[in-house]
Amino acid sequence: MTSTTLSASPPFFPVPAIEPPQPPSSGDPSSFANPHDFPDIDQTELLSVSWNQDYGCFAAGTSHGFRIYNCQPFKETFRRDLKTGGFRIVEMLFRSNILALVGGGSNSHYPPNKVIIWDDHQSRCIGEFAFRSDIRAVKLRRDRIAVVLEHKIYVYSFVDLKLLHQIETLANPRGLCCLSHHSNTSVLACPGLRRGQVRVEHFGLNMMKLINAHDSHIACFTLTLDGLLLATASTRGTLIRIFNTVDGTRLQEVRRGVDRADIYSIALSPNAQWLAVSSDKGTVHIFNLRVRVYGEDSSSQQSYVQGPALFHQNSATSLDALISPSTGANPGSSLSFMRGVLPKYFSSEWSFAQFHLPEDTQFIVAFGSQNAVIVVGMDSSFYRCSFDPVNGGEMLQQEYVRFLKTNSRPR
Repeated sequence: MTSTTLSASPPFFPVPAIEPPQPPSSGDPSSFANPHDFPDIDQTELLSVSWNQDYGCFAAGTSHGFRIYNCQPFKETFRRDLKTGGFRIVEMLFRSNILALVGGGSNSHYPPNKVIIWDDHQSRCIGEFAFRSDIRAVKLRRDRIAVVLEHKIYVYSFVDLKLLHQIETLANPRGLCCLSHHSNTSVLACPGLRRGQVRVEHFGLNMMKLINAHDSHIACFTLTLDGLLLATASTRGTLIRIFNTVDGTRLQEVRRGVDRADIYSIALSPNAQWLAVSSDKGTVHIFNLRVRVYGEDSSSQQSYVQGPALFHQNSATSLDALISPSTGANPGSSLSFMRGVLPKYFSSEWSFAQFHLPEDTQFIVAFGSQNAVIVVGMDSSFYRCSFDPVNGGEMLQQEYVRFLKTNSRPR
């Protein structure tokens, strides 16, 4: 049975806006290298890439430390290098100075079963969590820390680092977990205890919903920023489904393809109009969604805050309002008029726009501004491309950078 130990400095409040990072002091126990002693670029191995909560930045965990990049415009914001070892998990908190770090790679300075809460402005560890098994993921929001293990998720308060919740899950080697990031909704999504099931915790409403999303095991999912919509994919990788997280209703289903695929990443645009998917097939697919987010108007957001009874009443009597007319509809089969007679394949909604990438390289996707899509790969590639919101089709590449090979260090 997993147990935790915790050591922390006095209670702190996360900083909402980033301050210029200060170089680590030479006597700091984290053993960060002198800025002039950076490891050779060719010797640096990329261990992980992950977005911050608004997708405006991404963090790269390397065999020698970590680096933070801004997406638009592309720029390396800062880096920290260790004299020995690196980080396989680097989780940002928006653009603040607070990061969660988990060691990885050979000869790591930090063990893979310990989370370090690092304040880069103070250049010191302000808290840590140690476990008996390796950590699969760490997720942050301004008031919560979620630590994901193989079979359990621990949720802590960010103010005093006290344990708030323990959630049992099915085997979760991918570390699947998602948090909402609006201040007035507190939602967590994770695998349930059954194959194909997603568990959604609405902490603000003190309620939990189990969604049987797929017949196969869950491979990937994501939430809208307010946590009211959930997009899921299974290990088959052919269909992506969108659900209402409050009542579990399935709102839409789109088809990535026919062949089995390993889904690497799912992204929802901030207004929930678009969905992006990346997989080992080497194509990023963009789909047009016909759902709207409750939080788009103050009255619906208020109904969520007032409680589940009123929210259920509103959603149950106006479910059709969640399905909105689409300006740029996803293409369907020419035989879709025979829906219910032919197999489901022939009535599927296919992707609206596509962008082709090298196969078998792991990529994560996110939406930028003005119909831009950002793609970051484990081969240290950065792409910014755009799609036509009316006609769709092949996306246009706007920018390409090899970020580990580019001398883009902050000056």
